[in-house]
Amino acid sequence: MKTLLIVAHAPSKNTQLMVNAVLTGAQHPEIEQVQARWVSPLNATPEDVLACDAIIMGTTENLGYMSGALKDFFDRCYYPCLDVKQGLPCALFVRAGNDGTGTCRAVESICSGLRWHWAHPPLVCRGDWQPAFLEQCEALGMTIAAGLDVGIY
Repeated sequence: MKTLLIVAHAPSKNTQLMVNAVLTGAQHPEIEQVQARWVSPLNATPEDVLACDAIIMGTTENLGYMSGALKDFFDRCYYPCLDVKQGLPCALFVRAGNDGTGTCRAVESICSGLRWHWAHPPLVCRGDWQPAFLEQCEALGMTIAAGLDVGIY
């Protein structure tokens, strides 16, 4: 059994719905060899990262940057995971009120330093809330979990 870790900041009802959609996609009934679990960034530990086979990160766009909670996760997990988890497949979803560019750039920079492998381009859900965001998040979770399931990652 492989583990897909979802580390996502969900400070609102809509962002929690996005996390739930990622989980729903990752737990598709035809994906049999992947266990997906969500941990909030403030509760995620280096041990969570060390035990996973892929990671999906989620954040709100805060002043053109990632949430403080996700930054705190990286601050605590960076060095304990640096040499051990090189090549970890990763993905990102962002709930952006503006364009999400700075948020993606910041997360991509840290993940590049960790030498993680982008399994999917960042999903940026921009502007006013749209129900389509949930479909996109579900597809992201399913894509990463299915890739783990069949051994692509």
